[in-house]
Amino acid sequence: QVQLVESGGGLVQPGGSLRLSCAASGLFFRIYDMGWYRQAPGKQRELVAGITTTDSTNYGDSVKGRFTISRDDAKKTVYLQMLSLKPEDTAVYHCNARNFRSGGDYWGHGTQVTVSS
Repeated sequence: QVQLVESGGGLVQPGGSLRLSCAASGLFFRIYDMGWYRQAPGKQRELVAGITTTDSTNYGDSVKGRFTISRDDAKKTVYLQMLSLKPEDTAVYHCNARNFRSGGDYWGHGTQVTVSS
């Protein structure tokens, strides 16, 4: 059974930082492209950052230069380092694992990030 478990969310002041983690189990992690998505109340889910099996990365325009995605295949974990957080970064952040060849597409339950003074 595939599980993606996010952690590291919380309440932080504007300008602060957080590091999210997503620990995967039940899948051959290194063949999956990984991503972080977020969904704020009343808004559609949007891509925050993605990292491929070959460590190519891409970011949503609103987080470029502030967020960094990385992965540790040995630990089956993907990270999202978030700096200079803004109130508009407030959302539930979800981890995604995707393998286009096999059709595997898995989601975690999410972790809440709230940026407020």
